[in-house]
Amino acid sequence: MKKLFDTLRNINKIEELRKRILYTLAIILIYRLGSYIVIPGVDPNMLANLQSQASGGLLGLLNMFSGGAFSNASIFALGIMPYISASIVIQLLGMAIPYFQRLQREGESGRRKINQITRYLTVAIVALQAPGYIANMISQLPAEAITPFDPNVTSPSAFFWFSSTVILIAGTLFVMWLGEKITDKGIGNGISLIIMIGIIANLPFALFAEFFSRLEQSGGGLVYFLVEIAVLVFVILLTILLVQGTRKVPVQYAKRIVGNRQYGGVRQYIPLKVNAAGVMPIIFAQAIMFLPITLVGFTSSESLSGIAAAFTNINGLYYNLTFFILIILFTYFYTAVTINPNQMAEDMKKNGGFIPGVKPGKRTAEYLDNVMSRITLPGSIFLGFVAILPALVSQVGVSTAFAQFYGGTSLLILVGVVLDTLQQIESYLLMRHYDGLTKSGRIKGRASAMNMG
Repeated sequence: MKKLFDTLRNINKIEELRKRILYTLAIILIYRLGSYIVIPGVDPNMLANLQSQASGGLLGLLNMFSGGAFSNASIFALGIMPYISASIVIQLLGMAIPYFQRLQREGESGRRKINQITRYLTVAIVALQAPGYIANMISQLPAEAITPFDPNVTSPSAFFWFSSTVILIAGTLFVMWLGEKITDKGIGNGISLIIMIGIIANLPFALFAEFFSRLEQSGGGLVYFLVEIAVLVFVILLTILLVQGTRKVPVQYAKRIVGNRQYGGVRQYIPLKVNAAGVMPIIFAQAIMFLPITLVGFTSSESLSGIAAAFTNINGLYYNLTFFILIILFTYFYTAVTINPNQMAEDMKKNGGFIPGVKPGKRTAEYLDNVMSRITLPGSIFLGFVAILPALVSQVGVSTAFAQFYGGTSLLILVGVVLDTLQQIESYLLMRHYDGLTKSGRIKGRASAMNMG
């Protein structure tokens, strides 16, 4: 406890860090307040059916990522996921289209152009999603719940549709802007933090609901609830190991020149992570899995049939099998994007370094590529297993809302983002020669965070 208070005092002493943390908290507060601002013309007291619809299934998952804004008919109802979808499309284009490949090589100017194109694509995606959300919202609300600006109009007018679509587009762009501001002037990756805050907002309600359900006569009692908590803690520890896991590849530096002094025979290591892609494969795969519900207009899975119903049932076999495969594919894709064995081999060669028993240059790049491929496979499989774990625990009686915290996108994002944020805070402390947040002084976050802004 004393260590905690000492750390808080040290954080308060660093003016820049204190300002960044307060700025981040202020942005998060604005985001949370915005999730309760209802679309103009909608009666907030008549949202019971919409909230019931978004209490489970794929819509419940979408509602969780938006921090409850979806079920509140909020101006932030579509959340940040359209921006995630646009980012996925742009990154995929970067692998296939020379124009985007050229932009990626142009440094800061290219990054700004890519971000601008991503914003335009986000507007297009929200413009397609917004009418579907509005149509579903109208179908779930009684006629008197929609009160357009003209009191003589008794049903949603064309102006209501247009204004609501514009508001939803503006809401998503504003949330995207808030995330960018956190990244620039706050602590952590803003987009990831906004997703995490939406998830955390649902945790207390899910926890208390599960607790009281276990106290009921047929709920299993307090012991059953404590077993659930113990299993949850175990899964969290496994997830932390998944996010932090590294394999050290030895690199022998025959000669390392620092100033005018030479050091010979210094053995160092290249830390290659078992899960170098972090939580991004989960976010990417989840954005893809939201496509079916988007295409059918945000209707509930109970009203669907055939393939659409199969891919909107988050506890179903087809949904989880597809989700599992997508995570493996995106893990390899994102690892290939963020880890460049050729560049690593070239940097080692320039610095006089080599891997014992491997020739510098092309052979070193091939060796590193083989190592990454081998350790990425078990990492991606375990990542996929943790992602579908909520569907498995829901089969043994855990409520759907609480099961989402046993793994899946929710837990992986929570762990990854928290570790990343703590790592940034620790870096500030260590730069000012203060003790870190842990005794070792090193918190491992994700090896690479996607710069979405």
